[in-house]
Amino acid sequence: MDYMAHALSLAKVALGNTSPNPAVGAVIVKDGTIIGEGYTQPPGSPHAEVVALNEAGERAKGATMYVTLEPCCHFGRTPPCTKAIIDAGINDVHIAIIDPNPLVSGKGKAELEAAGIEISLGEHEEEARELNEAYIKFITTGLPFTTVKFAVSLDGKLATRTGDSKWISGDESRGYVHRLRRISDAIMVGVNTVIVDDPLLTARGGGEIERQPLRVIVDSQGRTPLSARVFQSPGRTLLAVGEPIGEDKVSQFEEAGAEVIRFPSRDGLVDIEELLRALGRMEITSVLVEGGGTLLGSFFDLALVDKVIVFIAPIIIGGREAKLAVGGGGVDKISEALRLTNMRVERFGEDVMVTGYPSS
Repeated sequence: MDYMAHALSLAKVALGNTSPNPAVGAVIVKDGTIIGEGYTQPPGSPHAEVVALNEAGERAKGATMYVTLEPCCHFGRTPPCTKAIIDAGINDVHIAIIDPNPLVSGKGKAELEAAGIEISLGEHEEEARELNEAYIKFITTGLPFTTVKFAVSLDGKLATRTGDSKWISGDESRGYVHRLRRISDAIMVGVNTVIVDDPLLTARGGGEIERQPLRVIVDSQGRTPLSARVFQSPGRTLLAVGEPIGEDKVSQFEEAGAEVIRFPSRDGLVDIEELLRALGRMEITSVLVEGGGTLLGSFFDLALVDKVIVFIAPIIIGGREAKLAVGGGGVDKISEALRLTNMRVERFGEDVMVTGYPSS
């Protein structure tokens, strides 16, 4: 059995409930049998290693641990996992990746080695990094990891000339999007999306949702309707508005249930870079940007995109005035176009999903 792969599958269960902590999985093995396993609990609760050790109990002495991220060695909301591992008598530890957190990076591994525990490093390293790509960016930069997601027709249209976009993608694709929402700290859209579609912007499906992502509406002029469904949905709604918005308007939005933050403008729009910095200060580690074209264009023009997920539906919309997925200034030459690397292509029903990372 591939024990590290099993630990990664456990870590995936924790995604969406551990932020700003990483999602980690741990497995303890003795004589070829799993005697303990676990994944990170919500902040302030036990880490994966401690959950697994508690399950293993005294049997952990002389056993092997597989863990997807270097065990912590500092006191945070919980005691250090390295001490628990040493006290339990674990014989050797397999670590997928070193924790980039400066408080831990290499120190946890060194502490275990100093206690005589044998360390193996690097199993399933690529999968472990992708699993915690948002945590890695946040802990090293203080900024959230931004994923841009949109659905288009074969001819690259986001909506018809009347603005109708329901539904370009199929049921299976939309189900996956709700999975993306569940594991994201925040969902971001522009005000035009709220005006045209009046979306809930909630994570749905897949059983009980323990935590709804923060909904962020980028609205430079304060045009979001007070009757918008995002204000009635469970969870928090943040309205990012321009500086000229008056106090009366702000009060109306707050009475409707929104948190309002003013931001400086850039070319008449909310400064997205300042918004991301503010979200980082709120310990938002990941943002799923869902549109529309103006907002997506700003993210691409400013090179603020970490990951791209595009659903392509087998339909032709046509029309010179139909809505394009990405607005903004764009580029002048094909040689300047943003290219994706580490691409993955998957099928969801009749749709094709393309995932990739902008080349640096």
